[in-house]
Amino acid sequence: MASVTYKNVVKEFGDVTAVNDMNIEVADKEFLVLVGPSGCGKTTALRLLAGLEEITRGEISIEDRVVNDVAPKDRDIAMVFQSYALYPHLSVYDNLAFGLKLRKTPKTEIKRRVEEAASILRIEELLDRKPRQLSGGQRQRVAVGRAIVREPKVFLFDEPLSNLDAKLRVQMRAEISKLHKKLQTTFVYVTHDQVEAMTMASRIAVIDKGVLLQIDTPQELYDKPDNLFVAGFIGSPAMNFFPAKLRKDGTKVYVDGDEFSAQIPSSLAGAYENYAGKQIIFGIRPEDIHNPDFVPPNTKIELVPAKVDVTELMGNEIFLHLMTGDVSFVARVDPRSKFGVGENVQVAFDMDSFQIFDAETELAIR
Repeated sequence: MASVTYKNVVKEFGDVTAVNDMNIEVADKEFLVLVGPSGCGKTTALRLLAGLEEITRGEISIEDRVVNDVAPKDRDIAMVFQSYALYPHLSVYDNLAFGLKLRKTPKTEIKRRVEEAASILRIEELLDRKPRQLSGGQRQRVAVGRAIVREPKVFLFDEPLSNLDAKLRVQMRAEISKLHKKLQTTFVYVTHDQVEAMTMASRIAVIDKGVLLQIDTPQELYDKPDNLFVAGFIGSPAMNFFPAKLRKDGTKVYVDGDEFSAQIPSSLAGAYENYAGKQIIFGIRPEDIHNPDFVPPNTKIELVPAKVDVTELMGNEIFLHLMTGDVSFVARVDPRSKFGVGENVQVAFDMDSFQIFDAETELAIR
């Protein structure tokens, strides 16, 4: 088992900085997910840890050992790629055993490790099959098993579920989470899918343009994003944003949008009164926008006029795509709601659950 440390890590490809002064401490046995849009530098950060790319500046340590100049095979890591990369002419057993044979591991030890990995992944009955005889999910299990037999200090996953269909991705998310609990090993996992990150991680590192923007538990990132990018990236559907201005009237503080004015509850107003007159971005999540007829009890609401653009019936809820002025936004409302496309309606903003960001710096105001 091992901790991992990125210390002022920089990776440059010519004039492009793919990883910019990254500092992360991954605790022993932690499940850390690096998340961000395509091209943000998360896979490069993982490849630097694996030794597949050279660091331009900074240090990466596994336990207390700086591994900048250590060959990938000597870092005691195992990596699972987006591509399964199985040998088509070998059986599942031989695919799992291949790396161990290269290291001249004794046959009895190879047999023990392969059978143990197969048992953990529930693929014992597949050991004699060739990859072409396996489903996508089974191939992914074999790819993970090939990493397990290494018994590494750190597991690295590079978007391992991207090639699976939606139902299988949900199943494999749960399988990998169970695997982490069972192996009690450090996992570093890369994905662009924030749902994967939220459901699997001990902590999430949000990266954009090579910069680490925020690292915290999934719930803290969801509840207290540090900036506009994190707020918009974490959560599905994404947080809604409205250009607005803060206004103070006596002891009351209001958010004035183009088409609405909403009072901030007095218990929260003190945090914002010094920003009166300032341009801000008001953020509220779809689940905090309600049909006024079905507002949860003890919720402080403000009514906002809107026009229904699209309705999406999900069974247990309805996604309303709405317009207020030039701003489009999404609400998740009670399935009993009877809103029609093109209808002018009012929706209820939960004023106990919102975020406010400085329009200039895009940093959260708390």
